[in-house]
Amino acid sequence: MTPDEFKAWRKTMGFTQTEAGKALGITKWAVENYERGSRREDDRPVIIPRSIALACRAIFLGLEPWRPEINQN
Repeated sequence: MTPDEFKAWRKTMGFTQTEAGKALGITKWAVENYERGSRREDDRPVIIPRSIALACRAIFLGLEPWRPEINQN
């Protein structure tokens, strides 16, 4: 997921940066870094983890957290 794709996801969902962070379990600062593609404090590149990209997709699709079915037999 590129920084532009991440920002497009957030805007499509109608989230502020703070709301996107809460939905993904990350800070607003991480959202800002992902959208910028680099860290604000030292300008080092930031790679958006696959887990975040997959979480964005799951939220977009309205998926609920996975819970295993427990066999009652």
